[in-house]
Amino acid sequence: MSIPPLAEAVATADILFDRATVEAQIARMGSQIDLALEGERPVFMTVMHGALLFAAQLALSIRTDLEFDYVHATRYRGGITGHELHWLREPVVPLEGRIVLLVDDILDEGHTLKAVRDACLRMGARRVLVAVMCTKLHGRRAEGIQADFNGVDVPDRYVFGYGMDLNEQARNLPAIYALADKVSHEH
Repeated sequence: MSIPPLAEAVATADILFDRATVEAQIARMGSQIDLALEGERPVFMTVMHGALLFAAQLALSIRTDLEFDYVHATRYRGGITGHELHWLREPVVPLEGRIVLLVDDILDEGHTLKAVRDACLRMGARRVLVAVMCTKLHGRRAEGIQADFNGVDVPDRYVFGYGMDLNEQARNLPAIYALADKVSHEH
């Protein structure tokens, strides 16, 4: 797939969800998570870098007290196709017997999220709840992974903004964009 320069990509991209819509969905998720936690203090585990913006807003939408940690695991290494999982930082907060709220920007095929979730369980987490800003709609999901809490559904296109990158750029765009169909389907 050929990715255009950032200015061209933004100019020709479709805005799927504006900032107000994303923020409303995050607030909704926060309320749902509070109900699911039933007052129990979880480990709020952010998957870096993509989930940074979403996780901060989500944490502010949750009333239950949270203990924070983060992981940095990738299969992409700046590219657009996944390879083997690379751990850059594993959890450091003890997870034994705890609920972990694993927070990521997008559930696409789910291999990375599944590996991180499974690692948390191996480290003794009693339960891992997955919260994602968006779920990509397609039939290529890894078996056994789904979001317990989802903000929005996105089409099977290259999406960026609101934490998701376009060749390591555009993470701080305040909306969720999709590359123009012509570009996003050139494989």
